[in-house]
Amino acid sequence: MTPVIAIVGRPNVGKSTFFNRVAGRKISITENRPGVTRDRVTVDAEWRGRPFTLVDTGGIELRSEDIMWRQIAMQASLAIDTADVILFFTDAREGLAASDYDVAEMLRRSRKPVVLVVNKVDEYSPDKIFEFYALGLGEPYPVSSEHGRGMGDVLDKAVEFFPKGSGSDDSSLKIAVVGKPNAGKSSLVNRLLGQERTIVTPLAGTTRDAIDTRFERDGKQYTVIDTAGIRRKRSVDDDVEYYSVLRAFDAVKRADVCLLVVDCAEGLTEQDVRIIGYVHEQGKPSVIVMNKWDTIEKDTDTIRSFEKKLSEDLKFMSYYKSIYISAKTGQRVEKILPLCEEVYAHAGFRVSTGALNDLLIDAMRVSEPPSYLGRRLKLYYAAQVSVYPPLFVLQVNDEKLMHFSYERYLENVIREAYDFSGTPIRIQTRCKKEQDL
Repeated sequence: MTPVIAIVGRPNVGKSTFFNRVAGRKISITENRPGVTRDRVTVDAEWRGRPFTLVDTGGIELRSEDIMWRQIAMQASLAIDTADVILFFTDAREGLAASDYDVAEMLRRSRKPVVLVVNKVDEYSPDKIFEFYALGLGEPYPVSSEHGRGMGDVLDKAVEFFPKGSGSDDSSLKIAVVGKPNAGKSSLVNRLLGQERTIVTPLAGTTRDAIDTRFERDGKQYTVIDTAGIRRKRSVDDDVEYYSVLRAFDAVKRADVCLLVVDCAEGLTEQDVRIIGYVHEQGKPSVIVMNKWDTIEKDTDTIRSFEKKLSEDLKFMSYYKSIYISAKTGQRVEKILPLCEEVYAHAGFRVSTGALNDLLIDAMRVSEPPSYLGRRLKLYYAAQVSVYPPLFVLQVNDEKLMHFSYERYLENVIREAYDFSGTPIRIQTRCKKEQDL
């Protein structure tokens, strides 16, 4: 297993800035106010040839009675439990605080290796770090996460605590869970994992970062990515939420499969269609997850009426796969991972060149393409050139003669012959003189 380093400390001591520096890109949201990072956020990184997983956590306020701070503290506690090494961050500018002593005591009880980091030391002076020895956690390491100074020493020390023979494996199926705020994405993630992995409250917008969690089920490896709810642009008036939405879109791009969570009680809204359309444009296999099915009054025709509405609203992706679940009760949740495996397999399916050419030539005989200015489209050759998503290239006499409606006809012919349900397919036409297949 890959070693895990958890970054903990009270709010606004620079944990996320350090995390982003190590990651080499902006993953955790950083802003100069406490409470911006709420859930655990992870990234795979490497130092001196040693791979590890770095975990950023929300600020720990153990004395607060606020429900959000208490859940943040619970998430940090879970990160500590799963970590091999802990980086305890403090703030040189503010000096020691009562919260630092609380966290230090919490870490002592964990009996995990702790590296004490004194952040925001822009110019080193022994006087700036001397008081931190009072925490009783060994030598303080002065750093400036903002300027990248002293970080190597911290990572050198952390690597010393790694278990021997540790390695990495990123062959898991990556599943992004996306949708509008409060559609039940985090509840679904927790149900899939069988634990309280992400913060769940009735408040919309609780999840702010795209949170990766790797787990195993029936001998197969998965990484589930819980994302922030995606609202309409005009509804996003907070900088932190704006970056959260960008994280969600980035999660779609790096995912293998997307779960598009819809609130059954609201039905498929315009914003849901926009989100699903973005996933379609990115060429990702997907499953439409109709959540909160337990809240719907049903009769023998309920699912049929819901499916009819989906078909009308999602005409641009008639290939969609849907499932009706309740993340709250667990109804049908066990069918989601097999569905993810199925649509991912469809996205990786290849049609042999001979069979594809026979299929399309027969289809063009059955229904000839329309003529334009006395000219008609001719197909010389067809081949599937890639997967994830499947891409078919057609060599023709003139690509301008391919009308979008006829392209849709050929796509339907391919889908009727082969099971590409749950995944988009792409068709490109190229002139014979421009492309030699």
